[in-house]
Amino acid sequence: MRANAMPMHRLRRQAGVTLLELMVTTTLVIVLASVAMPLSRASEKRKNEAALRATLREMRKAIDRFKTDWDAKRLSHVESDDDTVNVDTGYPVSLQAMVLGAPAANRPDKKRIKYLRRIPIDPMTRSTEWGTRCYEDDPDSPISCSDDVYDVFSLSEGVGINGVPYREW
Repeated sequence: MRANAMPMHRLRRQAGVTLLELMVTTTLVIVLASVAMPLSRASEKRKNEAALRATLREMRKAIDRFKTDWDAKRLSHVESDDDTVNVDTGYPVSLQAMVLGAPAANRPDKKRIKYLRRIPIDPMTRSTEWGTRCYEDDPDSPISCSDDVYDVFSLSEGVGINGVPYREW
């Protein structure tokens, strides 16, 4: 054997990882996962809140268009068996009435003007049920007179990231 030669068993590299390396890697993965989970939940909540804002805006604009058309006499003011509009206020009687449409004024073909394609799904409750307020209701009233639809709100009991309950958006 030569003097500077290494023994054969020292020349071979051992494959694999030590227990310490495995524990350190596992700990790092657990720490990263525990940080990522709350961030993904907050991201999902922000996404749902943005969808709620957009849906409320869409429905409120449709209600405003309905009222504007009533005031401009583009909708029929003739009292009939049609129950889509409250003739005293000019607001729709329900969200479903906005889907069905209101009779157009001066149209012999009885064409209806539709304001919503369907009742949107509330991203917070995952249902098409919405709270409504009448023209005569107080803004903070939890109970609606159910005569017309002046405003809509979510029926979710949750609170937004900004600290405001979804019912008050």
